[in-house]
Amino acid sequence: MTGEPHHHHGHGHLLKPHSHDAADKVDAAMESSREGVRALWISLAVLGVTAGLQAVVVVFSQSVALLGDTLHNVADALTAVPLGIAFVLGRRLATRRYTYGFGRAEDLAGLFVVACIAASSVLAAYEAIQRLRHPADVRHLGYVAAAAVIGFAGNELVARYRINVGRRIGSAALVADGLHARTDGFTSLAVLAGAGGVAIGWRWADPAVGLLITVAILIVGKDAAREVYRRLMDAVDPHLVDQVEATLRDTPEVRGIGEVRLRWIGHQLRAECQIAVAATATIVQAHAIAHDAEHRLIHSVPRLTAAAVHAEPDGPDRARHHDAVAAHHR
Repeated sequence: MTGEPHHHHGHGHLLKPHSHDAADKVDAAMESSREGVRALWISLAVLGVTAGLQAVVVVFSQSVALLGDTLHNVADALTAVPLGIAFVLGRRLATRRYTYGFGRAEDLAGLFVVACIAASSVLAAYEAIQRLRHPADVRHLGYVAAAAVIGFAGNELVARYRINVGRRIGSAALVADGLHARTDGFTSLAVLAGAGGVAIGWRWADPAVGLLITVAILIVGKDAAREVYRRLMDAVDPHLVDQVEATLRDTPEVRGIGEVRLRWIGHQLRAECQIAVAATATIVQAHAIAHDAEHRLIHSVPRLTAAAVHAEPDGPDRARHHDAVAAHHR
């Protein structure tokens, strides 16, 4: 079964614990995937309606600020498609080629989200600059203002939903997509301000707001790119490492802790740890201690579905080895 933990002990044996903990966690992860897909399709519907209403107003108002806002909403809605595909791929079982499964598809989709943010900002900037060079009147300002309010409401609703679900199930891509939606919500408020400026005779207000929208999107795009980059580089919150080490220290018969490594596979967390046990411990005893450590880790660390715990005998050789490893890392 994908995600079932194995214990690799210092004596070279690969043992599987008879535990349903990992299976329960994997079932929870599968439910998380379904929850993620549901969040994406609901978001697609809400943003699709929002962008459609705004597009109608763009046609007869000729507002480039509202055009930029509409483009962002369309791009944000369309990112639901590759993310949805990624979530579905992430449910597939591991194969002999993809031994960790397909959870990384979410991170690749996160890159697509970042690319969409960058592309929409470039197009919005181009249209705004063109309008500054060739001024034109914005008509039906009341409808533009109404469309801006609709854009803010729709995007903020979707942003909160995506970010909450993404954090709950541990999906960096879904959180990044939620941040993108939140940006579009604030840009809608900027459109509203631009419409107010045009109403008092500032023709440049509409394209100026379009440029401000571009800057705002680039800032949030940077945050989203950093989040996806960290996930692709196997970064984890240091607090999780502290939690794993504390759990291992609290495990009876564990005399020391070696390397602790964590990585995200989609929105599932995996751990590889080294522990030290008494040099006089038998293989069976070492297995029991490692099994207990794994059991405690899966129960105490959120979204951890697999832990490979390597047990080795305590003693001077182990201490010298870990001192050498620590010196190398420094």
